[in-house]
Amino acid sequence: MKAGMLVLVSTMAIYSATAQRISPDTIALKKGSLIVQPINHASVVLTAAGKTIYVDPVGGAAKYQGLAAPDIILVTDIHGDHFDPATLDAIKTAGTVLIVPQAVADKLPAADKTAGLVILANGANTKQGGIDIAAIPMYNLPASTTDPRHPVGRGNGYVLSVGGKKIYLSGDTQGIPEMRALTGIDVAFVCMNLPYTMDINEAADAVLAFKPKIVYPYHYRGTNGLSDVAAFKAKVNAADPGIEVRLRNWYPG
Repeated sequence: MKAGMLVLVSTMAIYSATAQRISPDTIALKKGSLIVQPINHASVVLTAAGKTIYVDPVGGAAKYQGLAAPDIILVTDIHGDHFDPATLDAIKTAGTVLIVPQAVADKLPAADKTAGLVILANGANTKQGGIDIAAIPMYNLPASTTDPRHPVGRGNGYVLSVGGKKIYLSGDTQGIPEMRALTGIDVAFVCMNLPYTMDINEAADAVLAFKPKIVYPYHYRGTNGLSDVAAFKAKVNAADPGIEVRLRNWYPG
């Protein structure tokens, strides 16, 4: 009886997580398509070039039920809304490549420090499954190597080059010079939550500097609730109507 009840509860949890998941977006690449599946907060699943990429997967395996297993997992930082060893162990397979900064690698269980682990510092890059992956800085301003939230050099943002296009994942950052200097970004995921990263004004100003073709506000829950992403969209498009701002529900249920 207890075993049957456990199965029932688990099944209901998986169904609930799947039912709340919003529909994915499809973005045409020069070669093929990019599928964008928002999960929650900083977590997103991308599919391109026949590969499935999980970004900052947290919250348990049920959130990813029904999605293809990850070929690649990217982790940006050590905080619990980005790095969850239990979720990693539940979703990764023997063939999954786990790409992390050194600070995350230092906190991985010994069993995860395997041949499938790739450690990238800011400025480093790797090619996995035909996808170029570059690690770029993410940090709070003023720049500091001792900031308790997001110091320089600890975490990674990522730029993926796939299908002839470039995808930027900000991780936790402010509108740093390295973000503003990006070029040729086709799809960007940009954080905006106080007090951890930046407000919508700073985020809009940074986006207007590097001009991605499409930008998704994500990671927009802070201590005072959800940031006003509609106002962010209005600020961006008032200055540059050519940037497509896609508002999606990153906090379902």
